[in-house]
Amino acid sequence: MSTFKMAVIGEEDLIRGFGLLGLELFPAADEKEARAILYRLKDDQEYGVIFITESIAQGFTGDIEEWGSRPLPCITYIPGSAGSEGFALERIRRIVEKAVGVDILKGKEVGNK
Repeated sequence: MSTFKMAVIGEEDLIRGFGLLGLELFPAADEKEARAILYRLKDDQEYGVIFITESIAQGFTGDIEEWGSRPLPCITYIPGSAGSEGFALERIRRIVEKAVGVDILKGKEVGNK
């Protein structure tokens, strides 16, 4: 049985708490640094899940979406310094629509019940 590591990439002050949960922390000061870290980790084969803050991933979400077809690692967004920017919900919406053929989340927004 294989075990995979989990990592989080983002602004140091935002990701610090994830270390208490056992995730490996990869602080990034800007998009360029975050992209370099993510490129290195996605091919590492040791990581099953990589979290990245929305605010730091803004400039290369297209790359992240392309890698979404790979089974591992699962790369997912977490809210950044400005809170949620909707990337995660939009990505989930597209995945669900692709899986079931219909946008069953239409009209659902973050915070709505």
